[in-house]
Amino acid sequence: MKILAFGASSSRQSINKALASYTANLVAGAEITVLDLNDFDMPIFSEDIEKSAGVPVQAQAFVDAIAQTDVIVVSFAEHNGSYSAAYKNIFDWASRIEKAVYQNKPIAVLSTSPGPGGASSVLAQAVNSMPFFKGRVIGSLSVPSFYDVMIDGEIANASIKQALLDIVAKF
Repeated sequence: MKILAFGASSSRQSINKALASYTANLVAGAEITVLDLNDFDMPIFSEDIEKSAGVPVQAQAFVDAIAQTDVIVVSFAEHNGSYSAAYKNIFDWASRIEKAVYQNKPIAVLSTSPGPGGASSVLAQAVNSMPFFKGRVIGSLSVPSFYDVMIDGEIANASIKQALLDIVAKF
């Protein structure tokens, strides 16, 4: 099984990338690819730029990465109650290539933050919008207080770890 994991954040120390990677690695024997959104640096989406320069090659690379996987694990950072600008820009460009951005792939949708909200606002947005872009949400989880939950690279909270195991069991 091929799993594509990424944090929907441009932070070099992304806790969402760490959560997505951790979750993907719960699947024994899986071939895991972890994307870094910083590898998809593109101009801010604009129809004017698209008309003059076309769709950036990085957007095609993102679409191709999804095409080449069986399952997606994504964890969303919350910026002012919504998607990070980095993720939204990549998504907007990718949707110009393939409106069905998620290509009917099963997706584990996660979110986390340092605080008690666990980025639950953006998680709700993602879960609600993914079906419109052919994402099959197989499970979702908001993980609050990341630095209290993830200790030495391991989820220390038994109920959260079990919830993640229950989600990946659906793969």
